[in-house]
Amino acid sequence: MRFETKTAKAMPLRLVTCLSVSAVLLTACGGKKENKPAPDAKKVSTPKVDAFIVKTQSFAESIEVPGTIIANESTEIQPEVSGRIISLNVAEGKFVTKGSLIAKLYDADLQAQLKKLQVQLQIAQTNEERSGQLLKIQGISKADYDASLLNVNNIKADMDIIRTAIARTEIRAPFNGKLGLRNISPGAYIMPGTIIAVINKVDQLKLDFTVPEKYTSQIKVNQIIKFKFEGSSKTYDAKVMASESSVTETTRSLKVRATIQSADAAILPGAFAKVQLNFAPDPNAILIPTQAVVPQARGKKVILYKGGTASFVDVNTGVRDSSYIQITEGLQAGDTVVVTGLLSTRPDAKIGINKIINQ
Repeated sequence: MRFETKTAKAMPLRLVTCLSVSAVLLTACGGKKENKPAPDAKKVSTPKVDAFIVKTQSFAESIEVPGTIIANESTEIQPEVSGRIISLNVAEGKFVTKGSLIAKLYDADLQAQLKKLQVQLQIAQTNEERSGQLLKIQGISKADYDASLLNVNNIKADMDIIRTAIARTEIRAPFNGKLGLRNISPGAYIMPGTIIAVINKVDQLKLDFTVPEKYTSQIKVNQIIKFKFEGSSKTYDAKVMASESSVTETTRSLKVRATIQSADAAILPGAFAKVQLNFAPDPNAILIPTQAVVPQARGKKVILYKGGTASFVDVNTGVRDSSYIQITEGLQAGDTVVVTGLLSTRPDAKIGINKIINQ
């Protein structure tokens, strides 16, 4: 009986202990739930960007291309025959007139042959005169007279050949021009192909330059262009005189030649020139800020603002400067172009306008 009494008394004590522990746990759990804040819905803000309103305007395109100044006429003075120079008259850097003797080759052997033929001609002419008198009195036949006349003509022809050979030993200026530096000395033996000096006709200079294929239709004969050359800050005028008949395949450019209108001793043939080409203005050109164009692997894109959404469109560009770029295809007047936040803007994303940039 004593054992049962102890057991009965212990059971309520254990039950009380378990209930106390459960109450503590429930209190702790309930406290945590009450201290935890209720989740709030996050509000997503629309990014703001600056924009530019597209409008048409008059725009005169101009490009700068390289050019070369050339003489109106230029040639290398070379001999036609081989020989030793016995006289050299190259006035380096001086102007010479057409036909001036530049160099003389040895021709004593040719002169001796000419004198021999001159003596033979005198005798042949005397015989021809005698034959003519005999023919009048029928002292000889017509065939004999013709033979003596033929001999005279043959000697004259031989003399012309010698005179031509002598003329080839005289190297003369082909036109009025300015001589360059001589490349040989008196007494030198020269052959055809040996360059004695270079002569340039500098009273009228020309300008050669190339134009990209896309601008070939805008180059007109008698068009006035501007150019500068190294070593001078002055601007000179030139008038387009002609162009090549076809575009160069390797460079896709057209070679154009113009005559320089300004006479200046400082302009030298061979000088490098910077040619400024100003084309007729386009009254409906579209220009946008340069930073608005997004380069792509294939082509270029521009982000448009359309009803609060970013729309990416493909564009073709033209010339550009430090601030603006010409759009030739893809945009029209009235479009709203995004100019800031380009890297963070995604296609069809919601965007807002912060401010409009004026040109």
